[in-house]
Amino acid sequence: MSTADASERAAEGTAPSARHVELREAAYRYVLEHGLGDMSLRPLATAIGSSPRVLLYLFGSKDGLVRTLLARARTDELRLLRGLAEPGEAPGDLRTVAEGLWAWLAAPRHRSLLVLWVEAYARSLVEPDGPWADFARATVQDWLDVLARAQPAAQRDTAAGRAERSAVLAVLRGALLDLLATGDVERTTAAVRHALGQR
Repeated sequence: MSTADASERAAEGTAPSARHVELREAAYRYVLEHGLGDMSLRPLATAIGSSPRVLLYLFGSKDGLVRTLLARARTDELRLLRGLAEPGEAPGDLRTVAEGLWAWLAAPRHRSLLVLWVEAYARSLVEPDGPWADFARATVQDWLDVLARAQPAAQRDTAAGRAERSAVLAVLRGALLDLLATGDVERTTAAVRHALGQR
């Protein structure tokens, strides 16, 4: 199947087959462990019990597979964000939502997903026309939307409201990069709490 054929099938809203879903999930587990940057279809296919030909048939191209895996990673991200934004937190409690986000980001069990996210984020900046296109911008907006819902309604659309949630996002993302580089949970958590306590 060509990339155009795969895109046409997606545009028509055809539900993916069970095999498509099975291989997507297996490939997703593989890239969580090995990353996306140097992904080659043959080792991937061998590892997940398939073949390059089948992967190309189901996903259209290697770029099509990468886009599918990035969409799968974003699904996990959005599930996290919605879960933190909708557990009954009172509107206007931006600090509580930010602390919940950081607790999730700092949990060791999420490390592989976050490394994959950072890789995709960086690649979307240096290869804006590739399969990573728009990933960084979209994820920034996802997080800002969640933080906006945690602000008082009257503040959300003001310049001060936009600056406040942008600052909180900058603190979380910066601390995350530091944590992934050093593994120092105690220091980065103290830094996040210090920054949030100043708001």
